[in-house]
Amino acid sequence: MTEGGWAVKAASGTESQEQDLIRRVQNGEQDKFYELIKPYARRVYTAAYAILRNPADAEEVAQEAILKAFANLRQFRAEARFSTWLIQIAVNEARMRRRKDHPEIMQQIGEYEDEEGLYTPREFADWREVPSEALERSEVRKMLLEALASLGAKYREVFVLRDIQHMSIEEVADALGISRASVKTRLLRARLMLRDLLAPRIATDWFSRVPFHKGNKPWS
Repeated sequence: MTEGGWAVKAASGTESQEQDLIRRVQNGEQDKFYELIKPYARRVYTAAYAILRNPADAEEVAQEAILKAFANLRQFRAEARFSTWLIQIAVNEARMRRRKDHPEIMQQIGEYEDEEGLYTPREFADWREVPSEALERSEVRKMLLEALASLGAKYREVFVLRDIQHMSIEEVADALGISRASVKTRLLRARLMLRDLLAPRIATDWFSRVPFHKGNKPWS
């Protein structure tokens, strides 16, 4: 069997085990719920943090989302992946918390642009990308987190789910309740805005050697 065949078989086996756990919890084996959600606990927290940008609030919302998932697991019908359903609950909980606690939040970069609006990148960033080697440095990761905080929520959410948590376009669309086209549009703009924010802060010698090519994904 080829390496790709083993990967497909392993993925199928994992999904089968997950479905079995779901059935067991739905049938009353409540102690199996922790085993079910354990692989996704970090994802739930990260999704909440992407919206709230406060560790304590994100932790609390993540716990609330997991409890809500437990309470409503009987309603899960596998129309979407379990992980997507769980992240969707976390996103909704975080959005409700943000609206409740911070109704006065000021407009951020691109927060209220319509889907057809265009973001024009700065000339420098439009032609150079941030190299993946630079992103591995801790100080650059810190810059990325700071830059993410300045984006509008709808762009930050898509970027975190797609480029940090590596969810598929379809999974992000389902989790956020938006179209696949909107995911792609927001993701592109998020990447462009982040490049504009990060480029001036990273040593210019990186950019003198690495040309920007259409289609590159420096964040993935």
